[in-house]
Amino acid sequence: MTDFSPSSSFDHSDLPTGDVVQKTEQSAKESVVPAKQVDKKRHSDYTRAVNWAAAGILGSSLVSTALIAVAPHFHLAVNSHLIAGLMGGLAGCSALLMFSIRREQSKLSVGRELLENVFEASSTGRAVCDPSGQAIYVNKSFLHYFSPLPNGYTTDKPEELILAFHREQNVSTENFERVQKKVREGFFGGSELFLKDSLGVRHCYLIEGWPVQGVSGHVSWRVEDITPRVQIREAIQREQARWADFMDHAPVGFFSTDDQGQFLFINATFAKWLGSTPRDMMAGGVRLADVFSDRDEAIAPYDLFQEGGKFQQGEFTLKGPTGRTLQAMIAQTIEIDEKTGLQRTRAVVHDLTPEREWQSALQESQARFRRFFEESPIGVALVAEEGVLAECNPAFLKMINADASEVLGRSLKSFVDGGSVDVHEQLAHASSGDTIPAMMEVKLKSLHPDKDGRDHTAQLFVRRLASNDVTGASLILHFLDSSEQKNLEARFAQSQKMQAIGQLAGGVAHDFNNLLTAMIGFCDLLLLRHKPGDSSFSDIMQIKQNANRAAGLVRQLLAFSRQQTLQPRVLNLTDVLVDLSNLLRRLIGENIELKLVHGRELGLVKADQGQIEQVIINMAVNARDAMVSGGKLMITTSNLSLTAPFQREHDEVPPGDWVVIEITDTGTGIPPEIISRIFDPFFSTKEVGKGTGLGLSTCYGIIKQTGGHVFVDSEEGRGTRFTIYLPRYVRSAEEVSAESQQDNAAKLSPDLTGAGIILLVEDEDAVRMFASRALKNKGYTVLEARSGDHALEVLKEHPGRIDLVVSDVMMPGMDGPTLMREIKKQRPTIHAIFISGYSEERLKESFEGGESIHFLAKPFSLKELAEKVKGVLQL
Repeated sequence: MTDFSPSSSFDHSDLPTGDVVQKTEQSAKESVVPAKQVDKKRHSDYTRAVNWAAAGILGSSLVSTALIAVAPHFHLAVNSHLIAGLMGGLAGCSALLMFSIRREQSKLSVGRELLENVFEASSTGRAVCDPSGQAIYVNKSFLHYFSPLPNGYTTDKPEELILAFHREQNVSTENFERVQKKVREGFFGGSELFLKDSLGVRHCYLIEGWPVQGVSGHVSWRVEDITPRVQIREAIQREQARWADFMDHAPVGFFSTDDQGQFLFINATFAKWLGSTPRDMMAGGVRLADVFSDRDEAIAPYDLFQEGGKFQQGEFTLKGPTGRTLQAMIAQTIEIDEKTGLQRTRAVVHDLTPEREWQSALQESQARFRRFFEESPIGVALVAEEGVLAECNPAFLKMINADASEVLGRSLKSFVDGGSVDVHEQLAHASSGDTIPAMMEVKLKSLHPDKDGRDHTAQLFVRRLASNDVTGASLILHFLDSSEQKNLEARFAQSQKMQAIGQLAGGVAHDFNNLLTAMIGFCDLLLLRHKPGDSSFSDIMQIKQNANRAAGLVRQLLAFSRQQTLQPRVLNLTDVLVDLSNLLRRLIGENIELKLVHGRELGLVKADQGQIEQVIINMAVNARDAMVSGGKLMITTSNLSLTAPFQREHDEVPPGDWVVIEITDTGTGIPPEIISRIFDPFFSTKEVGKGTGLGLSTCYGIIKQTGGHVFVDSEEGRGTRFTIYLPRYVRSAEEVSAESQQDNAAKLSPDLTGAGIILLVEDEDAVRMFASRALKNKGYTVLEARSGDHALEVLKEHPGRIDLVVSDVMMPGMDGPTLMREIKKQRPTIHAIFISGYSEERLKESFEGGESIHFLAKPFSLKELAEKVKGVLQL
């Protein structure tokens, strides 16, 4: 008990007599006291019975002895058998009486022991004192409550111990002394002792005393821990106080009137609205009619409307005693007291002024939120704990190509796929409070692929709501559409991949072109000595033909890498397709119908005719392979003018004038999962050995190198359409004149022999050797150089006239264009022919000012070299 510090106490006898707890305690007292009294009374009766039984036995023995002793003196005839019988009877009766007495004593001992066991097992402390205050009985619980004992005190006098404990704990003894006095006067008394333990926990102990009935001056004391009971009582009191405070300070007004309209109750809120107080309103004689700004006198004092009724509700303008007005909604019910028959009202008043302000602000807030929510470019979705979509904005609906009615109430699994990450498991963790990744990559599945044609990729951001809103959502999801970013990444990756493979292919093709140039050139030199009919002629022709086939393969590699040597010409695609139609019909077979639809006034394009024909032939062959059982191949041309950029997949067509070629078949179509890969190099769906995988990638490279664009649309089972956009070209007068001069020069120089001094610069020994012999055979003087630096040295050694420079473009050290810039510093009028396996466009990038450039593509034959040299020298 020393762990407790005093708080307060009060006299339990002051509690109302109707308290349920006190009645229960009093009935317990009444059931315990008589048990003690009966035990004491039975003990007294049993003692008296034992004494009388002993006296009886002793008396009987004395009488019998006396009769035997005096019988001879008085000459009495005493029957010994009678005496013996009398003695035996008395002895039996005495024995029977002693047995009964012992049995009762045994019962008394058992009852006392049982009663003591009950008291000892009770958690309630009990003590019984005699008139002097000395303890007659004290149980263990009593010792527990007052343990350890204050210094100098024992349990011999419980009342003094209780007082000492009060003083030890600095608790006033006034209440207990008053209870002690009442008990000594023969009345019941009790008090409550409030203490706090060392942890600050508050406890309450009930100390009760009452006189023992039938035993004057004896007192029974009872100590019990009633902390839970007091906590409940205090909780009820607090709740009552809270409800009273709530009613008085509720955000709505309450009032009640009698049948005369006099206020019986009015809470502080309503009184404050009227500029008054509840006391002034009820004590000042204010009636219901006084608070209405405009009221018909025909209305009953307690009614709101003239027609009355049990329930009345309406909107009114109220005014207070100070003249303050407000607009309010009043809902009132009228109750009739069944005993008195009097009417009284109960009313609730709602001030509409803040509500209307709140409604206006709410409407504005809702409108602002709706604008942010619905017009946000970021997809927003509210999701319930079960993963069900509760709300979403139009941006999210656009991502999945659906209407709100199609997705609300459905599981997010229907249109969100996290790939390797289980998004739905992550959302379940987020709902339960676990941490989740700040951002996840997800794929939004379109509900109507036929409308959109592709799914969206999005970055998903998840946030947990503080509490479920009215929709029941627990998570808010933000979807940032990253489809365009992914497209750019894919385009960049595709560009890097194509560039890497193109550089590899271009490098291989450049070296291979040098080899092929030498092979074809030396074959031409051999053919000059081995005419038809010679035994070696056919072998040489076989070598040359295979070299030409190899040159075709190299051209494919260069076309794929967009480094092909092009000979662009101004073309009319209508003429090109007409000339190509017979070849196409032979290629596709008789079971496939070919239909050409030519656009009216079709624009011109500037491209390499052979390459354009190769594109059309490759696509026609692919269409033929997709129509095994026959079908229809349609090639359509048209003009197209774009005023704004046109976006498709990973490519964008800029504004301008375009000539469009559409190649459509009715074949099996291309599966969606591979349509994005059809232009990849070495990708083929054909069996091994039936395709190189370079056909469409070559077409793609040719079209891109020409400045065009190509797109594909396909549907499985219905066919495929390739759409090619080529820039429309308008020829200038200078270009028309230059083309005429070149054509005339070619017609006027059938003889390939010539004269002049030519500087030949080539790092590949075989190519340089072939070209030198070829030019010398045609009558030219040739100065050879193996590099650009070597060529400058040769010029110094031959300061005389040099008519032409034939130079390779790509060489170790100084390249061809750099060499020509150095030579022109010394000889500005000298002409040059550049030879290379790369495209002419790459060569033009090395010169400025639109300087005229002569170009010969590798591999070239002896005739092509001789024609080119003579044509330039004649300019």
